[in-house]
Amino acid sequence: MIRHTVVFRLKHPAGSAAEQEFMNAARELASIPGVEHFECLRQIGAKNAFTFGLSMEFADASAYQIYCVHHDHARFVQEIWLPEVAEFLEIDYAPLS
Repeated sequence: MIRHTVVFRLKHPAGSAAEQEFMNAARELASIPGVEHFECLRQIGAKNAFTFGLSMEFADASAYQIYCVHHDHARFVQEIWLPEVAEFLEIDYAPLS
């Protein structure tokens, strides 16, 4: 199992229509084959400046790789993520043996 997570801050004002449109577009990533347990999250801690998170799981490295190169993911990254995200941190986890 691989858990793919990213925390981020958007360029849009908090509570704006653009912010909501971004999150709606992000939710569409859940329909890509292999994506399991998809979540859009609000970061509530005071220890960093990130405001949102995405989390999803994949059965294995092969499923994760399929997601990474899927045309819907690539389109989201190029057309939505890169223009609209101000800062992010991506972390991928695998369970300890």
